[in-house]
Amino acid sequence: VQLQASGGGLVQVGGSLRLSCASSGRTFSLYHMGWFRQAPGKEREFVAAISWSGTSTYYTDSVKGRFTISRDNALNTVSLQMNSLKPEDTAVYYCAARRSGSYQDPRYDYWGQGTLVTVSS
Repeated sequence: VQLQASGGGLVQVGGSLRLSCASSGRTFSLYHMGWFRQAPGKEREFVAAISWSGTSTYYTDSVKGRFTISRDNALNTVSLQMNSLKPEDTAVYYCAARRSGSYQDPRYDYWGQGTLVTVSS
């Protein structure tokens, strides 16, 4: 599985961005998908995840109510809609895929290359 993240950029506080992650291969629908982020000087942290079917979603507390994860198994994509962005959301965002295990555990099977989100105040 190869993952390609896109959609990052520079946005002002309170603005919105939509990140996308495209997957190659025919097995995308078998994988749970997650988004993680890593701010400068900090460890990578869990942001959101979605089950293989799309019926279950999970969020870290700091983004609940602002971010929405979704997927389209027909298009092999997963998205992260980010609203009401804050300076503390500034980070490189990574999409990742796993067949099983805890959604928040960073030991995913496959990772995308990351896309930078910068929120300016």
